[in-house]
Amino acid sequence: MKPRGLLLLAVAVFPLAGAAQRCKCLSFQSCWPSPSEFSELSSQLSQPLIHPTPPASACYPPSNPSGNCTDVISHLPDGRVRTGIPGAMEKINWESFTFDNGTIDACYYDFTLGFPCDQGNIPIIGVDARTVADVQAAVGFVSKHDLRLVVKNTGHDYLGRSTARGAFMLWTHNLKNITYDDTFVPSGAPPNSPTYKAFTLGAGVQWYEAYAAANDRKRVIVGGVSVGGSVGASGGWIQGGGHSILSSRYGLGVDNVIQFTVVLATGQYVTANEYQNQDLFWALRGGGGGTYGIVLSVTYRTYDVLPVTGMRMFVNFSSLLIAQNVSTEFFAMLPSLSDAGWSGYSNLTQTSFTTLNVASNVSVAEANATFSMFIDRVRAVVGNPQDILVEVQPFSSFYEAYLAFYSGTGEVGGITEMVSRLLSSKMARDQPEVVAKTVLSIVGGVRLSFVAGGAVSKVDPDSSGLNPAWREAVALVITGISWEEGTTSSQINRLRQGAAANLDVLDRVSVDSGTYFNEASLYEKDFKKTFFGSHYPRLKDIKRKYDQDDIFLVAEGVGSDDWDKSLNCRLD
Repeated sequence: MKPRGLLLLAVAVFPLAGAAQRCKCLSFQSCWPSPSEFSELSSQLSQPLIHPTPPASACYPPSNPSGNCTDVISHLPDGRVRTGIPGAMEKINWESFTFDNGTIDACYYDFTLGFPCDQGNIPIIGVDARTVADVQAAVGFVSKHDLRLVVKNTGHDYLGRSTARGAFMLWTHNLKNITYDDTFVPSGAPPNSPTYKAFTLGAGVQWYEAYAAANDRKRVIVGGVSVGGSVGASGGWIQGGGHSILSSRYGLGVDNVIQFTVVLATGQYVTANEYQNQDLFWALRGGGGGTYGIVLSVTYRTYDVLPVTGMRMFVNFSSLLIAQNVSTEFFAMLPSLSDAGWSGYSNLTQTSFTTLNVASNVSVAEANATFSMFIDRVRAVVGNPQDILVEVQPFSSFYEAYLAFYSGTGEVGGITEMVSRLLSSKMARDQPEVVAKTVLSIVGGVRLSFVAGGAVSKVDPDSSGLNPAWREAVALVITGISWEEGTTSSQINRLRQGAAANLDVLDRVSVDSGTYFNEASLYEKDFKKTFFGSHYPRLKDIKRKYDQDDIFLVAEGVGSDDWDKSLNCRLD
């Protein structure tokens, strides 16, 4: 018997016979295109059609010729390897599908559990896009047959938006073109317009590739940070807002975009910038990926290379009172740190605190002066010097610091569901003790992405489709749940109930706030407010203008409120 569970996204809902309800066509239904129709599509493409399989299938007899089981398991935490596999998601829970009766369809990496290997949540066919024409052909085919479409680049998706059972996959991972222009002029700009030192990155470029290219040109580009750098530079990261360890100094990703190229639902290939398709340009900067069209490239402004200083700190807490005091000091300091150009990432529990913060063009002496009062207070509170470790380290460039802190593998291959909230600068500054006490009440602790404030707060909240709550925030507070493959549905449901309760806790320190579209949950009571704020009505209008037939849909994205939870059938 297969294990039973409940997956919030993956409940296939179908209309009663004779009903007028519109539903997408799925691969296990009679409406699915015939082999000859797929053959016709294939003749229009630069590459053969792909047939994604569960990566773990190599571990099940009969052996899958696509790989060796030992290789699959050894590369499970390696994002760079996994992003090259069409059927792989960076968080493996999204490779599984749960029916509404609780039966799980999956191919577990732990093959010793004794369950069969099934297709799970992975589409059975798709297009490996290498050209604009490939994308246009795929979009046209999906439109003609009214298929459920998923757009997948890296699969680095915490909400499962880049895969779906029965869907047709458009895989953009191999659109790897990178170009640099010292005097880039946006398309359609009038004479004598400003020029930019800019990189144009294809949809499949990942941040480790973009950073290396920028370093070769002695430039700095604002991008995402993760171990191994496997996050895509031109997909969901930027369309969801794009936070960075450089954000306090240079702003978010959406604040640094100059131009997009996009294939629309009609198949038209367009440019969106401040001179052409301005409404689309506005929406693509924070209005959520997979919603308005297929982004084929993004052009980013760049900055001069500056020296970078990193400050790392570890504190062991011998009591909850010490944890409360240290955390209060840290939260109180965040607004002034961001104003000084510092950003970073921290982990906080009742027993320990770790933090990594960086700033550009700051000397070691200046860094020590900035943190000295905080460090002195922590030492006074903690008492035991062996419970504190502080390291301040200079680097010649951001790229050097990035390689030092984020090379290697990790952050992928596990099971994770997140809940999160933006922490306002006002709350951190005025009530740090409340923030500390509330956060420390969360069992298992939180991750704090200190990536707002500073330059982020100086941008007009209405300049892009991004949730305006970002402009008042100083950090993103994240917690979550995980479980092992084969966990029973009752256990998973209890974990999810706990996560939902933790979200209620975070709401107490982020009243009327929002969160980051890319690092969040499916437990939102009002996703339109939480993800998009006051911008949702305008984003919905733009969505209707460019995709009136809802070819592009993602869970809790703009326009998804017109569809059921499976995103397969319209509600009206």
